[in-house]
Formats: sequence, structure tokens, C-alpha cells
Amino acid sequence: MTDLLNIAPRDKAEILAQALPYIRRFHGKTMVIKYGGNAMTDPELQADFAEDVVLLKLVGMNPVVVHGGGPQIEAALGRLGKKGEFIQGMRVTDAETMEVVEWVLAGEVQQDIVGLINQAGGKAVGLTGRDGGLIRAQKLKMVDNSDPTKEHDVGQVGDIVSIDPSVVMALQDDQFIPVISPIGFGENNESYNINADVVAGKLATVLKAEKLVLLTNTPGVLDKSGKLLTDLTAREIEELFADGTISGGMLPKISGALDAAKSGVNSVHIIDGRVPHAMLLEILTDQAYGTMIRSH
Repeated sequence: MTDLLNIAPRDKAEILAQALPYIRRFHGKTMVIKYGGNAMTDPELQADFAEDVVLLKLVGMNPVVVHGGGPQIEAALGRLGKKGEFIQGMRVTDAETMEVVEWVLAGEVQQDIVGLINQAGGKAVGLTGRDGGLIRAQKLKMVDNSDPTKEHDVGQVGDIVSIDPSVVMALQDDQFIPVISPIGFGENNESYNINADVVAGKLATVLKAEKLVLLTNTPGVLDKSGKLLTDLTAREIEELFADGTISGGMLPKISGALDAAKSGVNSVHIIDGRVPHAMLLEILTDQAYGTMIRSH
């Protein structure tokens, strides 16, 4: 804040004016934002995020927030004396774990985000996949990475069957900011825990979003020497998969981003949520603050 006070008024005006072409270009466009990592747990970054979302809405864009909550789920399971188990990066979700996932994501975490956005001057509304029949899902069939004939049972982990965005679109038209928990429902009304990056990617595709923004705890996609790759095409991303540059926890994140880029989302941004106001810097300035994946 002290640094901001030292900026001359003319320079402040220049900074604001630089945002104008971006505000004009993206006015009325949908931005799907996957909210996760440190930005979700650090109080100052939480406040920055909420302010950024409200600002985007006030200048005429349509932000839609999809959130994760891995650390919060882990903490809640720990309080119950239960330890999280993962197979190929996916949380094994038995019936008891699913109950915890639902009350943490659709309760505690979602309502915190809604409250922060409302406090910053926005009008946020929390949704799960059940609301308005938003996310229909089925049990995920997880094939073993090294043996395609073997399948892992990860419990109530879901694969998206379809997304009906009508409830999200109705809220957008009424000036609300949707905040979505990645929980889907099956044909027998059973609940499914779905990877939040996958939900964000599919939702961005269905909503024909201008941008998909993924907040992470990394600067973006790095090459093998640790250098940030700021601009990639879908084809270049596939090459990084093939040579093992992208692996581990980044796999589902980048897979969802790649699918969105190939399915009509103009650009996907993987940005460092540890940088204050990283989202505004990425959307409203020339400066690249992460990796942009272009559809072509």
C-alpha cells in the first residue's frame, strides 16, 4: 500500500487507461476461473481474489468461479481420524469420505468464497452440481497408467456425463456471480466428487467462455530446466505430455485446459495464485503472469 501511495497521479491514470482495450474486448464475455492453491488459504490473497472477481463483473465481464478444497478436505478427514488416500492423483472417495467432501466443499469452503465476494461488493451465489441439474456424473473408470488392462476403484469419484448451464446463465443475466462446488449427481441421485480442474474446463467449454483461468501454486507450465513457458499451442502441450515434461499433479489440470482449448475456449491461462491480483494482471494488462494455452 505504501508503494501505491508513491505512484504519481498521472502514472496511476496511465495504468488504468492501459486496461481499457481489454475491458472493451472482453465486455460481456464469460470468464471461468478455477480457484485453488494458496490463493484459497492466505487471507490477503483471498481478499485480493474476491476484489478481482468483483471488478471483472463491474466492468462488464461474467466471471464464474469453480473451486477446489483439497487441503480443507484433508484437514476435516484428519479431525475424524481418517487419512486421505490417492491413486494416480485422484482422491479415493468411499461413502464416509464423500459425506465429508460434500459438507466441506458445498458448505464451509463455498460459503467462505461467497461471503468474501459479497464483502467485496459483489453478489455471489453458491451452487453444486445438483442445483438446476447442473452436473450429471457417473462413476469414474480409472485405468492404470502402466497397465491398460487394470482398473482402479476410486469410489464415488465422478466422470462428467453432461453439464446443463441454464442455472449459471440465469444467474449471470441477473448480475450474480456463480460459485460452483465440483460435486455431481448420478442417475440414482448419488453424489460424486469430481476434479475441480475438469469441472472448470468442461464448464468453460459448455458456456463458450472467452477464457479459462486456473489459479495454481506454480508460476505456470515449466520446461525441463524450470523455465516458464508463457505461450503454448494445443499441439505444443501434447508434445510436453509425450516427452514427460508435464507429469504428476499437473496432468489432470493441463488435460482439462487442453480439452477446453481444443473445444472452443479462446485461451486458457495457468497463473500463479501466490501473486497478489495475478488474475487482473493476466486479463487486463500486456504482462504475462503465467502460461497461456491457445487453441491454435
